[in-house]
Amino acid sequence: MQAFVKQNALNIVIWALLLTMPFLMNAVGGYTQLGTQVVVLGLAAMALNFLLGHTGVLSFGHAAYFGLGAYGVGLTIRYFEQSTLLGLLAGVVLGAVAAAVIGPLIVRRRGVYFAMVTIAFGQVFYFIAVRWNKVTGGDDGLTNWARHDINLGFTKITLVNEPIHFYYFALFFFAVAVAIMAAILRSPFGRVLLAIRENERRTRFLGINVNFHIWASWLISCTFMALAGALFALQNNFVDPHSLYWTQSGIFVIMCVLGGMRSFWGPLVGAAIYVVLQDYLSSVVSDYWQFFVGLVFVAVVLFFPRGFMGALRRRTAE
Repeated sequence: MQAFVKQNALNIVIWALLLTMPFLMNAVGGYTQLGTQVVVLGLAAMALNFLLGHTGVLSFGHAAYFGLGAYGVGLTIRYFEQSTLLGLLAGVVLGAVAAAVIGPLIVRRRGVYFAMVTIAFGQVFYFIAVRWNKVTGGDDGLTNWARHDINLGFTKITLVNEPIHFYYFALFFFAVAVAIMAAILRSPFGRVLLAIRENERRTRFLGINVNFHIWASWLISCTFMALAGALFALQNNFVDPHSLYWTQSGIFVIMCVLGGMRSFWGPLVGAAIYVVLQDYLSSVVSDYWQFFVGLVFVAVVLFFPRGFMGALRRRTAE
């Protein structure tokens, strides 16, 4: 038992913090919605890191699938069926289908070319959302919809005006997504992704279909990104084109770098740092909060190139 605890100490600490976050936030003067934002954006950062940190492929267009997940749930609830679960499913499916179609068109590209192509496709979705005013609301965003309570027959999950309930609702899907990603990375398929990250040429010489594995990694990453986007839209009961814009992808990359790309939990830690800093600094220095967040990012890149988790791991190993 002692050996198990020692081996999984980090996992235990992370999950203990996540399970108690609403109470911890209230204890330190925060609020529950901030904890929900950490979980949702943490999932988005971990989804990107599945491709970036574990496969070694940089995408600057992942905000497109985050936004598609958000618009999927919003459009479904407003125009088709006022069901939170159906809207969530629609958002995930919309993001996954788009990723599956676009993936084969870009998997042969590498490095900056891959990143540029992902931005290009992402901007296509952004301009569709901006120009299709009658459906998406254009620049004003999609309004007049909201999440609804979930009736399971034997019980009812109250999500309306219950921030704590929605936090644990989001945490449930976060836990499912994280468990799936962890299982995939421990599988032979996941080991191939790590091999591609370390040396793509040698992996190809072994007879492995590298392009297929990158496409599969891309699809998995974008699917979980769409899930995060759908949860984000449900939290705010609102979605606008900014969630599709390429700068949002840059924020996800920053989260990965802050926490540590080579660490499984690093992007979650980076998301927590970014969200808390943004919330605190925006209340103190108002319009200049991005300047100070930028300084923190530069300091991390210069002095802790492996991110917070990488520095922590190095210190504990010494």
